Amino acid sequence: MSDRVLNVENVTMQFGGVVAVNNLSLHVDKGEIVALIGPNGAGKTTAFNCITGVYEPTNGMVEFMGKPIICNHPAGKMKAAYQGENGSLYTEKKVLNPTPDRITALGIARTFQNIRLFSALTVFENVLIAKHMRAKQNVFTSGLHLNHSEEKRMREESMALLEEQGLAHLANEVAGSLPYGLQRHLEIARALATEPKLLLLDEPAAGMNPQETIELAEFIREIKDTHDLTVFLIEHHMDLVMRISDRIYVIDFGSVIMQGEPAVVRNDQRVIDAYLGVAEDA
Repeated sequence: MSDRVLNVENVTMQFGGVVAVNNLSLHVDKGEIVALIGPNGAGKTTAFNCITGVYEPTNGMVEFMGKPIICNHPAGKMKAAYQGENGSLYTEKKVLNPTPDRITALGIARTFQNIRLFSALTVFENVLIAKHMRAKQNVFTSGLHLNHSEEKRMREESMALLEEQGLAHLANEVAGSLPYGLQRHLEIARALATEPKLLLLDEPAAGMNPQETIELAEFIREIKDTHDLTVFLIEHHMDLVMRISDRIYVIDFGSVIMQGEPAVVRNDQRVIDAYLGVAEDA
């Protein structure tokens, strides 16, 4: 499909004898907000790490904007130890394992479950560093200080982004000194500075109270529209998930057990069992 932004196909991530993600297939289309939910330990963050190049998946393929960006199959010792599905499916394809910076350059940005700011730098510097991902300069122009106009552009755009996100008054504050909620906000602003097409949010509402969670839902909708984004998020706050998601994937033990619109997912017995456990027969 021409509007398919992300396509994850049969991705498996095995650590030794532990299969953290098992034959995961899902997709996200342009302009959607799609949620990935499941109980703790279901493999959600591991899936994000495979998509963004943090982990090299043991098997499977990831496509972005219609082109393969990640592809692998079990090889070496793992070939014999492999416990996932479809281990021979991608053996004829070229192995593709780009680093996270290359994934970001393609147009995929993310935030993390545990906030990862440059805590000793200012709010402005955090955003400016991310802006350099799109810098139109090279070693020659930088070394000879011929990039004044480019630096000026990036600084102006960084401040404009902070103003847009309501953080301009904190530009000179040290990032690590901000309250938790504002650090979350800054991390998203820093991701936006890389000018992504796809934004991955890993538990953006973690640590927030109910009112902050409601405000975050509106914020995600707003940045999606303002920056023409597609959003893929992991979240445990079901109020947030049900409020903003177009579609939801539910995984348990690394595999998809259900996917659909929020109204369908919330009442599915498989989802209820995954979160609450299955009652044993007396």
